[in-house]
Amino acid sequence: MKIHLYQIAVIIVSSLMIYQGLDRYFKKQKNQSFLKLLIRVIVWGGMITIVVYPKISMSLAELIGIEGNINAVILVGFILIFLIIFKLLNAIEKLEQQITEITRKDSLEKIKK
Repeated sequence: MKIHLYQIAVIIVSSLMIYQGLDRYFKKQKNQSFLKLLIRVIVWGGMITIVVYPKISMSLAELIGIEGNINAVILVGFILIFLIIFKLLNAIEKLEQQITEITRKDSLEKIKK
């Protein structure tokens, strides 16, 4: 089996994303739940599975009706989309926490006055 550069990149990125999720979960960060960890492991673990066993994606492509070997392009596209979504969700959660903190501080200051 010949290993391509994109396969190595996908395995590294996917492993880092799974590690980051596990790290956040075990450090009990506020915005990390078991459901988020499970979704992260399923998505990124699926990416690793498809890269390590590309015939699975070929079988799935045949089942869906996609012809040709465009799996690498589709896989890279999915990875980029998932990375963007995860980063956006993290940014939104941080903003929500900051807004909550500011609102609480403002309310406490108004009560003190």
